[in-house]
Amino acid sequence: MAAIKVLISGAPGRMGVETVGAVTREDDLTLVGATCAQDRGPTLATAAGDVPLSTDLDSLLEQTQPDVMVDFTNAAVAMNAAAKAAARKTNVVMGASGFSEDQLKQLDALANDNGIGIIVAPNFALGAIVLKKLAEQAAPHFDYVDIVESHHEAKIDSPSGFALALMRSLGENKQFTRNQPEKENLANTRGGEHNGISVHSIRMPGRSAHHEVIFGAAGQTVSLRHDTLDRSCYMPGVVRCIRDVVTRPGLVIGLENVLGL
Repeated sequence: MAAIKVLISGAPGRMGVETVGAVTREDDLTLVGATCAQDRGPTLATAAGDVPLSTDLDSLLEQTQPDVMVDFTNAAVAMNAAAKAAARKTNVVMGASGFSEDQLKQLDALANDNGIGIIVAPNFALGAIVLKKLAEQAAPHFDYVDIVESHHEAKIDSPSGFALALMRSLGENKQFTRNQPEKENLANTRGGEHNGISVHSIRMPGRSAHHEVIFGAAGQTVSLRHDTLDRSCYMPGVVRCIRDVVTRPGLVIGLENVLGL
C-alpha cells in the first residue's frame, strides 16, 4: 500500500518540530511539505531529506497533493487552513486549542460537504485521555469539582483546549455545586465557571501541560492528575490519527473516539 502523504502546517512550532520527526520515522508515512508563518527559506531539512517549506499553504497544497494535513497552529489560523485543505479533498488532523462550538460545527460541515475526514484532538496523550475517562466515571458521585491546568508562559489561550473538553464532558449532564464566598477580596480568584465547575489556569516557564481534576464531598476529596513531561508523549496519538483520518470520513472530536475508549 502506498505511503500516506503528510503536510504539516506550523512545522517550526514546538509540536510541529516533534511531528516532523515522528512522521519521518514511520515507514508508511511520507512528509511532503511544511508551512511556517514567517519566511524561513524554500526547504525544511529533515532526517529523511529536504521537503518544500512555504508561507503559502494554497500553493503548497497544490504542489504536494497531500493525503493528510496536520495542523499545529491556533484555532483562527487552523480554521482557514482546514477550509483550504478541504477544498482539495485533503484530510485534516487538528491539534490547535480552543475551538468554539460554532467552529466545530463549521468543521463538521467542511468534512461532510467535501467527503473528507477531520480529527480534532485537544490532547494527543494517551494518559490524558485515561484521565478524562476516569473523571467522567467519577463525576456522578460528587457535587463539587475543580479543574486546574498549567502550561508554559507562551501559550496564547486559557484555559487549554483539553481543560475545556474536560469541563464540557463533566458538566454535560450535571449541574455541580460551586461555593460563592460572601466576600471576594481579589476578583476572579474562584476561577472560571461552567455548570458549577471551577476552572483555573496557571502559566509559567518550566511547564509543559498538566491537568488535574479535583472532586470534593463531605470529609473527602479525590484528585486525578496527568503530567506531560515531554512532547514525545503526544506522537503515538498524532501518528494514530494520521493513519485513522484517511479511513474515516466526517468529523471526530477527541483521541478517545479514535481509540474507541
